[in-house]
Amino acid sequence: MVRIERLADLKPVHQRQAAVLALWRWRAPILAFELDAEWGVDQSVLESLFRLAASPAGEQSDLAYRRAIAELCTAPLFTSEVDPDTVQLFQLEAISNLLAFGELLDKPGVDDVERVVEASAGLANYLDGLVEGSFHSHPAEEAHRQYLVDLADRASEGYFASRHFAVETACHGALGVLPDSAGLLDSSKGCELLALCEDFGEELVATMQWLRMTGH
Repeated sequence: MVRIERLADLKPVHQRQAAVLALWRWRAPILAFELDAEWGVDQSVLESLFRLAASPAGEQSDLAYRRAIAELCTAPLFTSEVDPDTVQLFQLEAISNLLAFGELLDKPGVDDVERVVEASAGLANYLDGLVEGSFHSHPAEEAHRQYLVDLADRASEGYFASRHFAVETACHGALGVLPDSAGLLDSSKGCELLALCEDFGEELVATMQWLRMTGH
């Protein structure tokens, strides 16, 4: 697959940053909606995980990430049955990907990076399926259709999958110019890539709000 080939061509530090950017595309959907109180998940812990992931790679930041994961895993969420609605399902999957990034710190390699990146892409594809399966017309349906028309044969499945692929491609293409020792929050280019992912995340939030409003 093209995605896997692109990851394999990156330096290990940039592969890690690719995984961080994949996480960041779902940061807004996790934080924009209130978490189920019964989960017992402290939102500040999630915020710190995103921040630590985007910090420079190193023993100190990795240890802090592992500690935050350990704190997160003490929440009742991990010992109880959960019956999530659509929005909560996305939150849970994004949290799962934060856990997967923690595993990547213990055994870095392109396969584990790919797992995080593919999970992000899979959620975008799943969201397309929900939109297409809705009995209601999406408020941006015409704009989404035009976006795919403009892509012509470069379209990758539905709108959100295609948008995700475009953002991912832009991020991977720019990673090579980032300094090896810096985190994504430590350079103007890194912040630009995070903002690109954040903008996509805001689109996801708007559609998830629409899904919840329409009772999907």
